[in-house]
Amino acid sequence: MEDKGCFSIFVEKSKPYIAMTCLQFGYAGMNIITKVSLNRGMSHYVLVVYRHAFATAVIAPFALFLERKVRPKMTFTLLMQIFILGLLGPVIDQNFYYAGLKFTSPTFSCAMSNMLPAMTFVMAVLCRMEKLDLRKVRCQAKVVGTIVTVAGAMLMTLYKGHVINLIWSKNIHPRSPYASPSAAASADKYWFKGSVLLIFATLAWAAFFILQAITMRRYPAHLSLTALVCFVGTLQSIVVTSVMERKASAWTIGWDMNLLAAAYAGIISSGIAYSVQGLVMQKRGPVFVTAFSPLMMIIVAIMGSFILAEKIYVGGVIGAVLIVIGLYSVLWGKYREYKEKEAEEIPEAHKREIAMPAIIEGIEADDVETQRREANRNLSPAVAVSMPMPQPPMIAVEAPKREVV
Repeated sequence: MEDKGCFSIFVEKSKPYIAMTCLQFGYAGMNIITKVSLNRGMSHYVLVVYRHAFATAVIAPFALFLERKVRPKMTFTLLMQIFILGLLGPVIDQNFYYAGLKFTSPTFSCAMSNMLPAMTFVMAVLCRMEKLDLRKVRCQAKVVGTIVTVAGAMLMTLYKGHVINLIWSKNIHPRSPYASPSAAASADKYWFKGSVLLIFATLAWAAFFILQAITMRRYPAHLSLTALVCFVGTLQSIVVTSVMERKASAWTIGWDMNLLAAAYAGIISSGIAYSVQGLVMQKRGPVFVTAFSPLMMIIVAIMGSFILAEKIYVGGVIGAVLIVIGLYSVLWGKYREYKEKEAEEIPEAHKREIAMPAIIEGIEADDVETQRREANRNLSPAVAVSMPMPQPPMIAVEAPKREVV
């Protein structure tokens, strides 16, 4: 029974780690499948529309059923915030990210997306949502981590270096159906352009997180907000795609890789990922969730070298290492800040809980003293009654004399 209890405790503690690891595999698969679909000629504008249409169809039923009692009333301010969220996330971020992914590689795109915590920190400071005190070590760690992360991103953008030949590269690369010379030449030609697009995508995603944090204060229904953002983003993406893609054939999608990419990205990367991240974030916090992002880069690098014959460069590896170091420096600073706030801001209920034993001891001491006093009061009459009562003294009274006739 003890072994079974220890095993169940171990499984319970391992659930967040298993969930986040599986989620990184899901994200890695999305990058690989999307890259294949884009290489086959699918428009990234159309892919964004179909992706968020699938995401809306998956999330909306759960939001309607699970949050029907907690969904707040919609206002004009909330509607405008949702409109901007749809513009930042589904439209700007996803279109720029897919365009950058098309011009670079999945590993490079994942490495650049690790800049998200550092960019979010900078925007939070600019919006006065984050206090910066350089006298504290945690603030110094966040600033240094942000600088190192940006330096790693710039290194990956401006310097490629020599190709790193992996052990399996010689056997895999010639067999890959997607390693065409034209695709490789196009990727090298537009590498800088793709890097800039990925940076703008990460900036838009960081702004999305800032505005989402503000919106969640007025609209705490997480699933409903996600469904609304995906739905509004779908409508906005339709307008953008109608302007950018004039050919009706661009909208054509069949039972092929394009459909798989749209359905996979919408269901796995948007629907299931939001739910899993929300559950894990409630238990372990956002720092724990963000800390697993470099794992996706490693998985994509291995899968990309096998499936896509992806080339890995020295500059990319050095830049990725710098980004990961900066990422964990920022996360460490945020973790220390969270612990300090948790230690300083003790809830009033917890304070009363701490003070309650002393109050109870004082009340019990007063009760004991009161009982003793009452006992003494009750004891005094009893002692007086038990004592023998003194008899009054006998007084001799002279009898009256009778007259003799």
